[in-house]
Amino acid sequence: MSHTPEQHEGFTKPYRPRHGAAPARESEGCLVAAVRMPVRIVMFVLVLPVRMVWDALVVCGRALNRTVLRPFGRAIGGACAWIGRTLLLPVARGTGLALMWTGKALFVWPWVALWRYVLAPAGRGTGALLGRLGAGLAWLGRVLVVAPLSWTYAHVLTPIGHALATLVRGLGSGCGRLGRYLFVVPAAALYRYVLTPVGHAVVAVVRGVGAALAWLGRYLFVVPAAALYRYVLTPVGHAVVAVIRGVGAALAWLVRYLFVVPAVALHRYVLTPVGRALAVVARETGAGLVFAWRAAGRVSRAVLGFLGRLLRALFVTPFVWTWQHVVRPVWRPIAQATRETARSVRAVLASVRASVRETRAEIRRALFGGTRTQEREELPEGRRVP
Repeated sequence: MSHTPEQHEGFTKPYRPRHGAAPARESEGCLVAAVRMPVRIVMFVLVLPVRMVWDALVVCGRALNRTVLRPFGRAIGGACAWIGRTLLLPVARGTGLALMWTGKALFVWPWVALWRYVLAPAGRGTGALLGRLGAGLAWLGRVLVVAPLSWTYAHVLTPIGHALATLVRGLGSGCGRLGRYLFVVPAAALYRYVLTPVGHAVVAVVRGVGAALAWLGRYLFVVPAAALYRYVLTPVGHAVVAVIRGVGAALAWLVRYLFVVPAVALHRYVLTPVGRALAVVARETGAGLVFAWRAAGRVSRAVLGFLGRLLRALFVTPFVWTWQHVVRPVWRPIAQATRETARSVRAVLASVRASVRETRAEIRRALFGGTRTQEREELPEGRRVP
């Protein structure tokens, strides 16, 4: 049988209505109504300054990030990128190419020449010599060792082995017949005509003695022990169990009415109402804090919005108008001229780099030889001599 929360006091799970049914509105007691409004008023008074300070700090931080930190970071990033692109990257590329060619000239090319003109021919000659030497040793081993051993096995060891096998089979047959007539036949006769009758007699004597001992043990021990258990121990045990049950029932009654009933009454009529009252106070305090924080946020947003609109009308709008109608018309020609100058400087630097690469290729071709096509192919992708 199902119970609702109002019918069962020990119901711990929250009541949930069935699917499709409208949830019943929970009734509020007089304690909740008396605690809610004062708590919310006190929380609003305490939280309002904190919320206004918090919103002011948030607005200042966002403005600082938008107007100072983000443009400053973009300016630093652009300057670093320009320095790396125009100064550090060409120097690093030139240094890398110089180190690459120096490393090849000092480490790669000597080892390649040593391998190609010294180690590889020496290795091929050594391999051919070792192959011929191995073929000669194999022929000597086949003539001096394998052929004599094969002849000895076929014409000496095989006949000797056949003769020994025939001799061993004859000796084994003779020894088997001798052992049968000397040991097996006498042992079988001894077992059949001597040991078997004696064993039957011993078994009969042991069975008679065992039956006598069993009869004596039954009437000397088993029957008296059964009588003692039935007529003495069983009544005494029943009496002891009855006494223990009575004492246990008396102790249970005393414990129930001395400890359990007072504890249940204390929990039901004292601790439960006090706990519910404390829970109501704590819940209303938390709800009041949330309500005060939200209400203070609305008030703070209204005040800060008014101040923001006032500051915008006094400072931002005149600055924007000055930037759009005074500074920007003057700044655009200057910026265009600066971009044209930077483009010209980049073109000059590109032509200088091309000239340096051409000169380096000519010097390398004069020192190490080779055609212009080979030099163009040896240069990395994107850095070939035009």
